[in-house]
Formats: sequence, structure tokens, C-alpha cells
Amino acid sequence: MEIIDNPKKEKWDEICSRLSSSYNENEETVAKIFKNIENEGDKALKEYTLKYDNVSIDNFLISESEISNSVNRVDYKLKKAITIAHNNIYKFHSAQKSKKIVVETTKGVECWQKKYPIEKVGLYIPGGTAPLFSTLLMLAIPAKIAGCEEIIACTPPDIDGKVSDIILYTAYLCGIKNLYKVGGIQSIAALSIGTKSIPKVYKIFGPGNQYITAAKRHALKYNVSIDLPAGPSEVLIVADNTCNPSFVAIDLLAQAEHGKDNQSILVVNNKDVIKSVLNEINKIIFKIERKNILNDSMKNSKFVIFKDDKDAVNFINYYAPEHYMICVEKNQFYIDGLKNAGSVFIGNFSPETLGDYASGTNHTLPTSGFARQYSGVNLDSFLKSITFQKITK
Repeated sequence: MEIIDNPKKEKWDEICSRLSSSYNENEETVAKIFKNIENEGDKALKEYTLKYDNVSIDNFLISESEISNSVNRVDYKLKKAITIAHNNIYKFHSAQKSKKIVVETTKGVECWQKKYPIEKVGLYIPGGTAPLFSTLLMLAIPAKIAGCEEIIACTPPDIDGKVSDIILYTAYLCGIKNLYKVGGIQSIAALSIGTKSIPKVYKIFGPGNQYITAAKRHALKYNVSIDLPAGPSEVLIVADNTCNPSFVAIDLLAQAEHGKDNQSILVVNNKDVIKSVLNEINKIIFKIERKNILNDSMKNSKFVIFKDDKDAVNFINYYAPEHYMICVEKNQFYIDGLKNAGSVFIGNFSPETLGDYASGTNHTLPTSGFARQYSGVNLDSFLKSITFQKITK
């Protein structure tokens, strides 16, 4: 990790750079896979699944009975926790429904706007190093609330050609019946183009690595919309002497363990905070199973010192973090100064992991600085607005 003391603005670009590959670097691979799926359909889909997931799949669709039978194979405590998360996410996203407002813009002219669900949506659920059942909650729940007619979910199979029972149970809980065991670029291509097995959709949702991000951008060429450019994850924490160093360390590590190309940033006003946090990191890191991933991703970490709060706020807005944690005494100053962030966590007792799972907010968020112009996924992401006007003679 790198410690940077009061960097000048001309250095901010370098500090704020992410490690993920650019779209251009992956475009050739992505375009080739899309073209092969377009020409060969399911045949190409099976070949790429064998190549990248090391398993041969004959039928990508998971049966409804396999989904429903997962209820008996998931630990009761975990099912209870998933249900709590489901209910909180449902409650928060249901509250985002808006009422129709009719405006008489001038005498005899009435205008209004009505929101309609996007009919066909595709949900990408990462499997990779861990099955992200929480992502299925975050995407399926608002899709259901919005009233999307066709919800197609894709997630990578494991080496045995199966999908985690936890994801199957989550699909059952959310009422998702069209769940396919296919991942990677090839799944985004199938959702964008359509094959005999997997229907084409109108909009694709879901986070992923740099390849999924590149594939989603390529999907735009097939008249398919995407939620946002959600690539490798990141967290920025601003902390001072009032923070709990152990909590800060845990949140930095919790985000860093997602993958080697993830990034954790700590912004402080003095070196003593850094020392305290580093001391806690060293106590914790060797106990964690994914320590190899952590060691790599923490090399990308940066601890930045700003003596002036205004400079710190300006830097944070420039970085535009996906996850932004405020653990300082003057938290209202940082809240009031906020311009760019995906999701914000205020105070020592608002862990980023809670937002990722169960507080109720959505964890599909803009990364790589895209929080400057994108919102995280919400109910409106699954809706489109149509305007009306009625004019008298």
C-alpha cells in the first residue's frame, strides 16, 4: 500500500486511477465471442463454457424443481438471514414508486408522465471466487416490483456443472424461474443476441469483472441497454481520530477481498490514524481465508493524508467512490460537501458490508469514477418513462 501526504491536484489523476483494463484492451476478445454466439448460438455457448468454466453443459436452463428443492439444502440460519435481507431490500425499493402528476402547462394543455416496466431484462449474477446471491436479491427484487414481464438470470456453473444451492434458494425466494447456468462474456452475448436456449433481452443488469464490463458495453451495439459500467469494486473511507481503527481495517479488507483488481482508499487528516489502522490490518489479515487475494489487492491500496477538510472533500468527489464511508467527527461537513458517490455509509456503526447485503439499499453501483454521472441501480432502472399530452380544441 502507498501512503501519500497532501498531494497536489495535478497528482490526483494518477492517485485516482483504477487498475482494471480499458474496454479497448478487451474489445477484440469480446467482439469475437459475440460474433461466434451470433453465428453459432448454443453451440458456441457450450464451447466457451467448456473453455472458461471447465465444464460441459448440455442444458443451460435450471429446472423449477431444482430451484424449489434447494429450500431443503440450505442452512436454516442462512435462509433466515437471506429472508431478512430480502424484506429490507423489498421495503426500500417499494418506497421508490412515484405517483402520476398531471400538469396544466397552459390553459387547455395537460401533460403527464407515466412509468412502464422494461418488458425483458437480463440479470448477471457473478459466480467467480464466490457465488454472489446478494446480487440476485439486489436485481430480482426491483425487477419484480417494477413488473418486468420476462426476467432472465445468468450465473456461472461450478466445476461440476452446478449452481450454488444458496443462489437457487435466493431465486426461489425472489420468484425467478428463468435461471441459466452460464457466465462470462458468453452469457452477456447470449442475453444481447439471443440463442435457442437463452432469450434476447432489452436491458442487462449486474456487476462483474473487467471482462463483464467490456461485454456489457459491447452489448450496446446490439441495441441492448445496460444498467451502468460496474467493474471491479472499490471503497473509500475518510477517517479521523474518532474512528474505530479496527472497524476501518475490517471495511478496507472486506472490500479488498472481492478480487485482486479491487481498490481500497483511506483518507485521513494525520498519520496517527494510518498507524492505528495498519496495526489492526496486520492483526486481522493473516486470519482470513482469502489472504492471497487480499495481499494482492491491498498493494493497490492508497492511504492519503489531507490536513485541510476542504481538500479532502474535493479529492473524494474527484475520486467518485463506489462505496464511501464517513468515519469522522465532522461527518455533516463531509455529507454536505458530497457530489459524487455510489452509496454512502455514515458513522462507525454503518459497515459497507451491511449495505452490500441487508440494509435495504442496492449494491449494484458505479465504479471507476462513473459515480460522477451514474446512479446505482434502483427501481427506476427497471422502468422507462413515457410522456403524454392532452390538448383541448
